[in-house]
Amino acid sequence: MSVPLRQQLTVGSYLIKQKLKGVKKYPLVLMLEPLFRCNLACAGCGKIDYPDEILNKRLSAQECLDAVDECDAPMVSIPGGEPLIHKEMPQIVEGIIARKKFVYLCTNALLLKKRIKDYKPSPYLTFSIHLDGNRERHDASVCQEGVFDQAVEAIKLALDKGFRVTVNCTLFQGETSEEVAEFLDYAMELGVEGVTIAPGFSYEHAPRQDVFIKGKETKELFRGIFRIGKKRKWKLNHSSLYLDFLAGNQNYDCTPWGNPTRNVFGWQKPCYLLADEGYASSFQELLDDTPWDKYGSVKNPKCANCMAHCGYEATAVEDTMAHPLKAFWAKIRGPKTEGAMVPEKTPEFAQTKASIKDIPVKIES
Repeated sequence: MSVPLRQQLTVGSYLIKQKLKGVKKYPLVLMLEPLFRCNLACAGCGKIDYPDEILNKRLSAQECLDAVDECDAPMVSIPGGEPLIHKEMPQIVEGIIARKKFVYLCTNALLLKKRIKDYKPSPYLTFSIHLDGNRERHDASVCQEGVFDQAVEAIKLALDKGFRVTVNCTLFQGETSEEVAEFLDYAMELGVEGVTIAPGFSYEHAPRQDVFIKGKETKELFRGIFRIGKKRKWKLNHSSLYLDFLAGNQNYDCTPWGNPTRNVFGWQKPCYLLADEGYASSFQELLDDTPWDKYGSVKNPKCANCMAHCGYEATAVEDTMAHPLKAFWAKIRGPKTEGAMVPEKTPEFAQTKASIKDIPVKIES
């Protein structure tokens, strides 16, 4: 795990406080979406399929900071859309840092070279730059040539200026373990702090649905990656048990309230990934009124193939707190890459086919 000690201690202290207070549902990372507008149109994105009147909406700096205060999570991730389009983004980031929250500013980096002067290096600020693989793979996933090279140039610039920089990598259909391993080697050569890596979620509104990895194929891919990684020194920005989950060795339910989302519509139910489930007007209303039991990979077909870190990292952190020795050994040995995977739960929403004996027959005398 590549997270600096200061951040580990802050988050660890926060987790212990929640446990001591007996809090059952608490946020770990606030997903703050101040806008949906983007300067790319990626094939696997479900965030830009809105009319212009929605894409032109913005959360104000004050609304963003109110959400940070209301939620009070120790970390804030700012995705989008493309956050650097937002004119008040420097003030938003500055306000979050002033609150001693760790902010990950997610960006495709096309505007970073132009806007980097608006920010100051801080242990509380990280530029999380999207790179979905090597040059060919990334440019194909964002549907535009030359984006990979611009992102790499921005990474080097940010590192030279003393900023914390991570890479956010989403894996899609057609990846090979060797290809991903080569990319992770390259990311380490760039000198980034770490890499966040996860399979893409099949957004209902994504322009293409054939790009997403599903089921056992995902776990086999990650086993192959981690098998190669046993001889490498990759810095992955995840807990050891989440990585073990990706390799099919942990059977987790998601913890959607661990990464609550505030966007231009309100507090999104139940999570960052499902767009049509409604919104709450406050964080407390989100906690109280969301039918949490309705969601999860075995309870809702919309969640069926999800292994995204925004749903399962919080679960892995909970498991780490409950079973620190298990987490320690997972960290020491790395994810298990051989042998049987944990059995998958049977989906509760699976429908059995009706047989002829199930058809009611009316007999008249």
